[in-house]
Amino acid sequence: MKLFQQMLVAGSALSLIAPIAAQASDTINLEGLNNYDSSKSSAQRFDSKTFVNEVNEEIATLNGRVDGLEANLNNIEAGSFSDTTTMDGKAVFDFGAIDYSESNTDEAAKFHYSYTLNLNSSFTGDDNLYVRIKTGNHAGWMSDKQDGGYLSSANGNGDALKVDKIWYQFPVGDNHTVWVGPKIENYYMHAAAPSLYKPVTKQFTLGGNGNAYGASTDTGAGWAYVGDNGWSISSNIGTKSNTSCASTSSTGCTAKPSGSGSYTNSGLLTNETKTSWATQVGYTEDQWSASILVNQKSNGWADGYYHTETSDNGDIGNGNRTSIGLRGWWSPEDTGTAAPSVSLGYDTTSYDGVSGSAGDNSNAWFVGLMWEDVATADDKIGFAFGQPTTMDNESKDPFAYELYYSYQANDSVTITPTIFGGTDRDGNADGEDIFGALVQTTFKF
Repeated sequence: MKLFQQMLVAGSALSLIAPIAAQASDTINLEGLNNYDSSKSSAQRFDSKTFVNEVNEEIATLNGRVDGLEANLNNIEAGSFSDTTTMDGKAVFDFGAIDYSESNTDEAAKFHYSYTLNLNSSFTGDDNLYVRIKTGNHAGWMSDKQDGGYLSSANGNGDALKVDKIWYQFPVGDNHTVWVGPKIENYYMHAAAPSLYKPVTKQFTLGGNGNAYGASTDTGAGWAYVGDNGWSISSNIGTKSNTSCASTSSTGCTAKPSGSGSYTNSGLLTNETKTSWATQVGYTEDQWSASILVNQKSNGWADGYYHTETSDNGDIGNGNRTSIGLRGWWSPEDTGTAAPSVSLGYDTTSYDGVSGSAGDNSNAWFVGLMWEDVATADDKIGFAFGQPTTMDNESKDPFAYELYYSYQANDSVTITPTIFGGTDRDGNADGEDIFGALVQTTFKF
């Protein structure tokens, strides 16, 4: 600003201040102020100690407020998970209907749900306590193991929230893992993944959920070794020792002892215990895997969803069975191409102590194809088919299939329209054919 301009501004400012100063001198009693200052000077004197005391009082007040906030925060944290526990979950809506070629009363359209919570807790940073809590209201064909309609999402807890799985796993060295738990299934403890295919109906899990890889939730323990060179080996055991025995129809129960009025539970690792002992050897690279599994099931252990009625009914009795499962899969280097991932499975089973005339051997095979990132990111097309576990002397050659398109509406919601069915699916002489369709909506959180 130039000197001339500064002088003009200064003069204007003085002209504004002068009247105010004059008015102040007329109204303010300066003598009175002087007398007030003289009378109070001895009563209130400010020095360094005065400010220190006031600061200390303010700090004490702030500390009290902080302590109160910490107490409230501790109350909140007392009702929350620890830092080493994580939780995720999902809700699944299933709406669909099925048609049977033979007379069947369960062809009505159904709308059911399941709700799952997964909790993982670590105590060392390398171990894991896993708990799965689940509920649902699936019924009818959506939870029927022998007709092929049983859904992977199905749960029949009748709206009651229950512990569905619980086990503890921990590493031993760099390449070994050990599992133990009161509610676990064999296939969680295998070292090599048997299949890449993600099914809608549960029969197509694990490369064919039949005799070899079929499992049942109960007491179990296992060990797995995964080498740095691709080779892996695992061995695990499952026993039905947690069964409530109201009758011999309850899985894991033996007949009444002589003179007893009730059925007995066979207990853990006794000669009467229903047991599944599975050992797997596999080799896995980035784009492919191959494995062989031997599963010895004793005392009438029955499980699986990839069966005909004959291969899973009372003709097997309380005998033993030995199943060999071959599995392999291949995936393309990039998704979004015309090439799908391919998963293959084959089971053969020999039986000891079969009471019926269906034979003492069964076979099953499976093919699963899955395309990813086809039209949009994270979408999938799945197509699986094969022959369910079939006894040698059955009069029919059953066939099962499913086809779906999985569309991810957003990061948390997936919609999957599906058709599924089969010919001679039950393996009986009447040749039951089925066809079903559903829309499955999955909410992940």
